[in-house]
Amino acid sequence: MKNKLQNRKSINLISLGCAKNLVDSEILLGGLNQTNLDIVKDPEDADTIIVNTCGFLDIAREESVNTILEAAELKNTGNLKELVVMGCLSERYPNEIKEEIPEIDRIFGSNDHRQIVSFLSGKDFSRDDPLFFRSLMTPKHYAYIKIAEGCDNGCTFCSIPLMRGLQKSRTIPAIMEEAERLANNGTKELLVISQDSTSYGYDLDEKVFLSDLIRELNTIRNVDWIRIHYAHPAYLSQKIIDAIAESDKVCNYLDMPIQHAADDILKSMRRDSSQKSIRNRISRLRNAVSEIAIRTTLIVGYPGETEEHFESLKSFIEEIKFDRLGIFTYSEEEGTAAAALEDNVPRKVKDERKNSLQDIQHDISLEKNELFIGKELKVIIDKSTEKVSVGRTEFDSPEIDNIVHVKGEAEVGSFANVKIHEVNEYELIGEIVKT
Repeated sequence: MKNKLQNRKSINLISLGCAKNLVDSEILLGGLNQTNLDIVKDPEDADTIIVNTCGFLDIAREESVNTILEAAELKNTGNLKELVVMGCLSERYPNEIKEEIPEIDRIFGSNDHRQIVSFLSGKDFSRDDPLFFRSLMTPKHYAYIKIAEGCDNGCTFCSIPLMRGLQKSRTIPAIMEEAERLANNGTKELLVISQDSTSYGYDLDEKVFLSDLIRELNTIRNVDWIRIHYAHPAYLSQKIIDAIAESDKVCNYLDMPIQHAADDILKSMRRDSSQKSIRNRISRLRNAVSEIAIRTTLIVGYPGETEEHFESLKSFIEEIKFDRLGIFTYSEEEGTAAAALEDNVPRKVKDERKNSLQDIQHDISLEKNELFIGKELKVIIDKSTEKVSVGRTEFDSPEIDNIVHVKGEAEVGSFANVKIHEVNEYELIGEIVKT
């Protein structure tokens, strides 16, 4: 028996990039877990490493290449016999990375789960659906649920359609089947993701809408929170806003990337938005859901962004006071429409503009957090030790938003009422209120 176990392949999976990539890794891991392969946590213990790469921005591509190189080195220093690369980077630059890193044994795309499982196990998985076996890489109390792949929007700065193709929505029954399975396995929070969730369903033969999906998800009994990500402001309809407002399980939270607030830049980005239309969506959201926390992302230093454009963006951020804010500096993406434009904002200026907005957001975040002092909030516990637990409110998504430090030990995955005693820019601090 011992010799037989020693002959089994040991697999380590390294997942890089966004939540959508994480779901791809979880689907693959689910398929691998149905085979005679051993999954190991430490790359040094593996004879096969799979790197699921990100290729969205230059910094992500650099991280992906460095991770592959580090894994390849284990062919010399460790047990590694086989190096497999998948994901967005390999989808976009398969020949280049193979030429640059000859230690790679096989290259697959983002959605080649069955082929990878078949290649590694020697079994034909062509008829099996790895989604059925999906293995979470998050704590089991929350899970991302991908409702569509790809994107039709054609924003000038974005390479996602080049890597992931045009939008392909999943049907509501398929999504509900997965959501029910997750709920039955202990998932308390569903995080709805796609490249543009507001466009969900337009491409299906029998057209449906995000509002339809939200109302269906809201019927799942064992789920407490449903969180909506990546809502394009141009397509955030009143039907969607009403569905969010009327669905009691949907968090008072929306991730709505606006990218900029100067009309000239929005037009150049092909965002189908103006500052006026973005203001309109925010106003309608806040009127419908008074406590809603809005997360957004911005790009500074886009080609042609003048001081006047930046001041317009800066004033907008100061006035609107987003609850959560992510800021990127523009980087040219090969093959995109923006790559034909002159990248004429100096690196130093890009960084200065990013830092300026971050300083503004620090103050906004502190001001908003101070309003929670003395209040009791419902918190989901993500981590726990004897002395302190860490959780989140409904206003915060995992990994990217604020956290709550809770005095003492609490059960991971449970909900607790926490009274907030003190705060800083990105943390609330409190203790559990016994009921």
